[in-house]
Amino acid sequence: MSARVDVQIRLVLNGFTLDVAWTAGDGVSVLFGPSGSGKTLTLQCLAGLVRPESGRIVVDGRVLFDGATGVHVPPQARRLGYVFQGYALFPHLTVRANVAFGLRRRPVAERDQRTAEVMERLGLADLGGRYPRELSGGQRQRVALGRALAIEPALVLLDEPLSALDLPLRRALRDELQAILADWSMPAVLVTHDFSEAYQLGDRVVIYEAGRVRQAASRGELLWQPASESVARILGIRNLLRGTVIDACPTHLRIAWRGQQLEVRIPPDRRAPPPAGSRVTFFVRPEDPRLIRKDGPPPDPAHHTNILSGRVVREMDRGVTWTLMVRLDTAGEPAQDGFDLEIDVPRFVYEMLRIRRERSWQFSIHGGSLHILPD
Repeated sequence: MSARVDVQIRLVLNGFTLDVAWTAGDGVSVLFGPSGSGKTLTLQCLAGLVRPESGRIVVDGRVLFDGATGVHVPPQARRLGYVFQGYALFPHLTVRANVAFGLRRRPVAERDQRTAEVMERLGLADLGGRYPRELSGGQRQRVALGRALAIEPALVLLDEPLSALDLPLRRALRDELQAILADWSMPAVLVTHDFSEAYQLGDRVVIYEAGRVRQAASRGELLWQPASESVARILGIRNLLRGTVIDACPTHLRIAWRGQQLEVRIPPDRRAPPPAGSRVTFFVRPEDPRLIRKDGPPPDPAHHTNILSGRVVREMDRGVTWTLMVRLDTAGEPAQDGFDLEIDVPRFVYEMLRIRRERSWQFSIHGGSLHILPD
């Protein structure tokens, strides 16, 4: 099943202005951003629960809202499945009755057949007589999905369906949700403020901030090519740094940063590099810098570029990795809060190199690991 979604809406509600436009196609589109940025409000407008002041909503070629012509299809006529935050199952109804709820206007035989088909496919066939209070978290999620999918919707809307769960259950149900959506080939729009959830479940991610769309892109493009420093911060990208372009050509840049000169590789599919003299914001992911072993040969320029030296001034144990906060040996104010770079190392590397005792290190950063953000 496929469906194209076109959303262009504006709404002022309790002093908050939502003014967004985005499109989506097959697969799962994720509305991602901080709490209060307008994601759930957009979902409610899609569902018809809230009416925008102006704009247009079209799903699978069908106009659901058009402010210019006065079209506003009521929620029950939109044929959209909605999975609410916390699932919102009817506690007084059995699993079978919850799944069948959206089919109550259909003939009895058709309703029973469709309910049985959905329950069988979602592994709920043996749970039909139970009540929500008697179900596990995973079973409740499948019932909520079953209720949304039973009506054969053009689109499924999911409002932070995993937010109320503890972390281990959340991870397990995220995997199960991904498998169900893939198995049903069901286009969906999902709201979340958890980027790991957005990245795993989403084919396309729409970044929200303060009632506006800051970027809409495939998850891969978003991860490596955030559209601005604002988007990078929303994504939680670490090591956001500022430097000055010394010189530039189509394939390379040289940037002055903290008394160092860094070589940056420009991928062939990127826009033209900024000119010499430009102030730029760039980032390097904490897993990309490579510590240089002290008991090995001297660094080889063919394999080590952008060689820097510094001292570990703080560290954080993250379980399977350690995060090292490194301050360069260069004089001057550090780039971040008392340090210049965060460097993530696997736990076995931390222990093998005795980093707890050895605090001064050389490290290198490949030129392709430095990412320039657009102005």
